[in-house]
Amino acid sequence: MKLLRYGPRGLEKPAILDADGGIRDLSGHVASITPDLLSPAGLARLAAIDVAVLPLVTGSPRIGVPVDGIGKFIAIGLNYADHAAESNLAIPSEPVVFMKAISCLNGPDDEVMLAKGSVKSDWEVELGFVIGSTARNVTEDAALDHVAGYVLVNDVSERYYQLECGTQWDKGKGCDTYGPVGPWLVTADEVADPQDLNMWLDLNGVRTQTGNTRTMIFTVSQIIAYLSKFVTLYPGDVVCTGTPPGVGMGMKPPLYLKAGDTMRLGINGLGEQTQVVVPYRDLGDEVSTA
Repeated sequence: MKLLRYGPRGLEKPAILDADGGIRDLSGHVASITPDLLSPAGLARLAAIDVAVLPLVTGSPRIGVPVDGIGKFIAIGLNYADHAAESNLAIPSEPVVFMKAISCLNGPDDEVMLAKGSVKSDWEVELGFVIGSTARNVTEDAALDHVAGYVLVNDVSERYYQLECGTQWDKGKGCDTYGPVGPWLVTADEVADPQDLNMWLDLNGVRTQTGNTRTMIFTVSQIIAYLSKFVTLYPGDVVCTGTPPGVGMGMKPPLYLKAGDTMRLGINGLGEQTQVVVPYRDLGDEVSTA
């Protein structure tokens, strides 16, 4: 299944993609795509619905983050050896772990707003996965049993905040709008091998990143087993798994995002995203929801 949420920010409705790529409204069956629906029983309940009789959504609605109520947004850094090399950083002996703030979550085609004072904002196409059942001290062999599905993520990063303002990467990773996720949650049964997925990203129509998850240093199974030693992973938690080479920081000279740029990215079977970069604006009391 390909599960998604559509509609205005904060008012998204649950949906499922049909075999022809049409959006079918699920709101007659569930209120939203929530963590409790991501368990094997919850997904089986959704799979039993006859998609053909669901209302077909017309037009081109906004697509939101596919899961409502994400609890944690965890990321793995330097998980491709060639990306570590272009970053002039050592290949890690253990996964590099950091957090992206929940407030950075953004729809897959929403605008990306440059952080205030941004001078080195960058792009990163990544495979993400969503936890479906609680994972605590799990083995690598059992790790994938805890995955509800997979998502496309753009781990937008302000490198100056990340690397030059102390040692806490989180500061450059959680800026508002810096976490586009989606368009769909593709359930694990439709992803034959998460370690064999082609991925790419274009900036202003020029291919900058090309990779495949087979070159990850730490696999999805290894990441889940490792993380679950230190923190309990709950249904709805999202983990993104690192990026292949081709980011702006690694170019000679470096190239960073500016207002007016367009990022387009995708992973085979997981859909595509397109984001236009816009200048910083004061959000005031506006709530950042996805």
